[in-house]
Amino acid sequence: MRAQARIDLDAIRDNITAVRARVGSAAVMTVVKSDAYGHGMIPCARAAREAGATWLGTAVVEEALALRAAGDTGRVLTWLWAPGDAFEDAVRADVDISVSGLWALREVVAAARAAGRTARVHLKADTGLGRNGCTPADWPALVDAGLKAQADGAVEVVGLWSHFACADEPGHPSVPAQLAEFTAMAAHAEGCGVTPEVRHMANSPATLLLPQAHFDLVRVGLVSYGLSPVPQVGGPADFGLRPAMTLTASLAGVKRVPAGHGVSYGHAWTAPRDTTLALVPTGYADGIPRHASNVGPVLVAGRRRTIVGRVAMDQFVVDLGDDHAAAGDEAILFGPGDRGEPTAEDWARAIDTISYEIVTRIGVRVPRVYSGTTVGETAVEGTTVGGVAADGTAAP
Repeated sequence: MRAQARIDLDAIRDNITAVRARVGSAAVMTVVKSDAYGHGMIPCARAAREAGATWLGTAVVEEALALRAAGDTGRVLTWLWAPGDAFEDAVRADVDISVSGLWALREVVAAARAAGRTARVHLKADTGLGRNGCTPADWPALVDAGLKAQADGAVEVVGLWSHFACADEPGHPSVPAQLAEFTAMAAHAEGCGVTPEVRHMANSPATLLLPQAHFDLVRVGLVSYGLSPVPQVGGPADFGLRPAMTLTASLAGVKRVPAGHGVSYGHAWTAPRDTTLALVPTGYADGIPRHASNVGPVLVAGRRRTIVGRVAMDQFVVDLGDDHAAAGDEAILFGPGDRGEPTAEDWARAIDTISYEIVTRIGVRVPRVYSGTTVGETAVEGTTVGGVAADGTAAP
């Protein structure tokens, strides 16, 4: 196989179990947006449910509907909406809907009436992140409108929530400020008559570092897949986590070249001596960052190497020096690190980004190959933006 992303579903189950042990009575939501951070939404959602995640979280409604189409019947929250989105489809599919402003509430009410059923909504507070969510100044009006819609039978306000800006920066002054703001905004809503089933604010870093932010539910994305959202504090093992993805490729060619031989577009690297080059058949079309040119780490022939020359759309090159390898040998781009291979965090540091981006960007040409599968799961699945269907075919 040219390349594959091996996904350890047992690792995902163990990661959720570790989170549950950390958060006490709080429920756990596994965030499976963006094809489960590149790991494959449907198999990962199943694994998370099996490990006790009673909620799933998606960014967009298409992801939530793909979960329903694959047979998931548990609680799912979707939070990123634009006017004209498929609110009615979400209501009919029993998906919880986040509401950040009056326009969205109006659309949910209309969708609920068209569907002939009550919509479950979570009112989102902007406590300082400055993205989605209702500002403190507009919060009273949204709460009042939500209660009126609830009295009319169109919606049930089941959740109050917010999101941290800097929970991954311990000691940042915005963290206690946001926590205090959310507490006050939730108290206002409850004082007006909202009786939420869940209050939630903790993302992955807050789940690990801020027990006072756990409330009734924590939302874990990166942590579910075994990566640390706070590498400056600790790696995965320090939090009882194990990375679930290992990205490998088969060498497409190995050849000896003389000193001065250029490599890849622009000859951004030339061989300083006679050397052996190995061709890895993955590139930026597969999600390998072009910024990894001349810096990306790869394990080949038992040693860590560095990409030489520019990463192209479909391939890149590593310098083996005088070491031996052959076409078909395995290159490990990243994994848990057990065999000395780079980790996703190593890649993130090499190109000055975060491990979230490294795993999420792995593209649809790279098959996901699952271990730790259960009945009804497939061993190999392709991916789409919306995930994969229960039978392993591309989700609509």
